[in-house]
Amino acid sequence: MRVAKLVTMLMVCVSASVSISGCGMVGEGKKIIHISNGQPMTHPVNVGLQAFKEHVESELGDKYEVKIYPNELLGATSKAMELLQTGAIEYVVANTSNLETFDNIYQIFSIPYLFDGQEGFYSVMADDDFMTGIYESTDRSGFRAVTWYDLGVRNFYVNKPVHGMEDMKGMKIRVQPSPTNVRMIELLGAAAVPMGYGEVYSALQQGVIDGAENSEMALTTMKHGEVAPYFIYDQHQIMPDLLVCNLKFLNGLSPEEREVFDEAARISTQVEVEAWEKEIQVAKEQSIEMGVEFIDVDMEPFREAMQPLHGEVLDGNPKLKPIYDEIQAIQKMALEDEEGEGEDEKDS
Repeated sequence: MRVAKLVTMLMVCVSASVSISGCGMVGEGKKIIHISNGQPMTHPVNVGLQAFKEHVESELGDKYEVKIYPNELLGATSKAMELLQTGAIEYVVANTSNLETFDNIYQIFSIPYLFDGQEGFYSVMADDDFMTGIYESTDRSGFRAVTWYDLGVRNFYVNKPVHGMEDMKGMKIRVQPSPTNVRMIELLGAAAVPMGYGEVYSALQQGVIDGAENSEMALTTMKHGEVAPYFIYDQHQIMPDLLVCNLKFLNGLSPEEREVFDEAARISTQVEVEAWEKEIQVAKEQSIEMGVEFIDVDMEPFREAMQPLHGEVLDGNPKLKPIYDEIQAIQKMALEDEEGEGEDEKDS
């Protein structure tokens, strides 16, 4: 109760400060920029946000102070998004599922095997011309994404060895509560069990479910490796987090200030991606010490099984088809460029 009251008071104070001045003020006219994120302060996303803060304050420290609120201090993401829309806070880190409620263009990221591995994902997310169209889709809701963060590749982890898709049949797998994820599990011949992330450990321990899906980080941060000691590299989904910004605040910046904030966003992504790679390696090492076995599987049967789902999603949301096609084209071009560079190196 005390924590809930503290959060409520904090949210009221933030809202009140904005209603008076447009955004929080400190000292002699210095504006406070509020960033809400649900992850703990040591998480790679918050490491990236710290780099954002440092860049803004190093360039515009006489005008702005950036404050990061981790661990859902300003409420769950859905609540923080409400504060963002009112202008009570300036930035929120949100996942694509959160943003899908504002524009279903973000449904594209839920499609399994949308990307050809992490390199394909990076090539698409780094294409500014393409991503700008995605980011601007929520302008009518009063906010816009300004950059993305890597959350790794989602794989299955289970309580018995899986060496191929046929071993998934009949297993009960926890998924995030979305129709696309439920259908994904059904196409593998398994049973989807939507449930909250905080319930997964006990459900695995009690045999309510046989496995779940996430990045390697879940094995250690949530101790899931203790009760699901087989991590299966099927690489079925790659979904980013997005840093979204109140549009009125963004458009109210001078051109010089906007350049600083845009550069801060780019820097935060670079720092977060590097921090994520390091954390994943640490998580793998710690998981092996816990007794987790990492199993590589042939991904093609998994990928082929998901093709009907691609068609179902695109048929259900026709505006995604040109976006889907462009994503494939970007990845193909990136692969051709990489192969061309390889040939040039051979010739030299």
